[in-house]
Amino acid sequence: MAPWLLLAALGAAGPVSRPCPDGPVARDAGALRAALESQARDVWVAGVVEGDFEVPRGLALHGCEGATLRGSGRGTVLKLKGDDALVEDVTFERSGSRVSFEDGALKVTGARAVVRRVAVRDTLYGIAFEQCRDCLLEDADVTGRADIEENQRGDGVKLWEAHGSTVRRAVVHGTRDVVVWYSRHVTLEDNRITGGRYGTHFMYAHDSTVRRSTLRGNTVGIFVMYSARVLAEDNELSGARGPAGMGIGFKESDAVTLRNNRLVANTTGVYLDYTPRDPRQPVLFEDNLLALNAVALRTHSSEHGARFARNDFLDNDALVEVDGNGDARGIDFDNNHWAGYAGYDLDGDGVGDVAFQVKRLSSTLTDAHPDLKWFYGTAALGLYDAVAQALPYFGSTVLLEDARPAVRPHQEVPR
Repeated sequence: MAPWLLLAALGAAGPVSRPCPDGPVARDAGALRAALESQARDVWVAGVVEGDFEVPRGLALHGCEGATLRGSGRGTVLKLKGDDALVEDVTFERSGSRVSFEDGALKVTGARAVVRRVAVRDTLYGIAFEQCRDCLLEDADVTGRADIEENQRGDGVKLWEAHGSTVRRAVVHGTRDVVVWYSRHVTLEDNRITGGRYGTHFMYAHDSTVRRSTLRGNTVGIFVMYSARVLAEDNELSGARGPAGMGIGFKESDAVTLRNNRLVANTTGVYLDYTPRDPRQPVLFEDNLLALNAVALRTHSSEHGARFARNDFLDNDALVEVDGNGDARGIDFDNNHWAGYAGYDLDGDGVGDVAFQVKRLSSTLTDAHPDLKWFYGTAALGLYDAVAQALPYFGSTVLLEDARPAVRPHQEVPR
C-alpha cells in the first residue's frame, strides 16, 4: 500500500500530500480552468491555485503536492453541479464574507458525490451538499473563522435535501452549526465537532442516525426538530454550558432513540419539548450516562410516550426540571440507577425494593421565582428540599418516580 493510502486508512482528517502523477497537472488558475472546461474526467491540481471556480459537470478533482484552492475572497471557492463528482486531497481557503450568498469553501449539487480528505480554512461557510442525493463526505477537517462572533459564522457542514448522504470522520471546529435539514436517511458517524453553536441540528431529517461521535464544548450538542425515527447512539455530548447549554434536545419529534451515549457536564443533559408528539410513536432513552449536568432532564410539559430505561444518573445538580409548574410523571422510568437512591435491596436482585422518587418543594419556589434556579445544588435549596422530604406536610411535589431503581450503575463510569 502506498504511504499516503496507509495514512488515509488510519483515518487522519484532512488532505494527504502525495506525489503528482505523470501527465497534465494544473498549477495555476489558467491551467485549472482549461482542464475544468475540457471533457476530461480526471483533473489533477498541485500547489496553490488562486481564484473561484464553477464546474457544471461531474468530474474527479485530485489534489497532489499540497494542492490548495485559494479563493478570491469574493464568493465560494468551488461549486460543482453534476452527478458522480469526486474531490479529494485539496485544501480550500479564503471565501467571501456574504451571508446572503453563503460564501464558502465547496458547494456540491448532484448525486453520488464523494468529497474526502479535504481541509477548510478561512472561509465563512464550509462544505455544503445541496440537493445532493447519496453523497459522501469523509475525513474532512473544517475550521471556522475565529475573528468573528459565533452567530456570524457560517455552517461548517450543511446538508440540504441531501437524502441518503453520509458524513464520517469529519473534524469540525469553531464554526456555527452542522446542519441536516430537509434530508432523509442521513448518517453521521465517527465525527468530532467542537466549539460551535449547534454541534448538529436536525430539522425535518427523518430516519437519520448520529453515532460514535464526540460533540464537545458546543452551545448545544445535538438538537432535533420536527423529525421522526432519529437514532443517536455511542456519542459523547459534553461541555454544553451557559444559559442555553444543552447536551441533546428534541422539539416536536417522534420515535427517537437515544442509546449508550454519555451526556456529561452540560447545563441541561436532555431536553424534551412536546416529544413525542404522538404517544403511539414513543421515544426511548436507554443505557445512557447522565453525569455532572446542572439539570439532567428538562421537559417543557408533562410528556407522555417517553421511556427511560437502564440509564445511570450520577452527580447531577438537579435530576429533573419541568417548565410550567408540571411534573414528569407521564414519563416511564424503569430500572435506572440514581446516585441519590437511599432505598434497599433485601433480595439481592439488583433492583431496589422501594421506588425512587424525586420530590422537590423548591420547585414551587423556582416556578414562582425563576431566578432561584441558579441556586440549584447549593446548601440553601438542598436544605429546603431535605425538609420537604422529612416533613411531608410541607406539600412537596413528586416530579418523577422509578418503581424499579437499579442499586448499582449499569456500566462502568469513565474516569
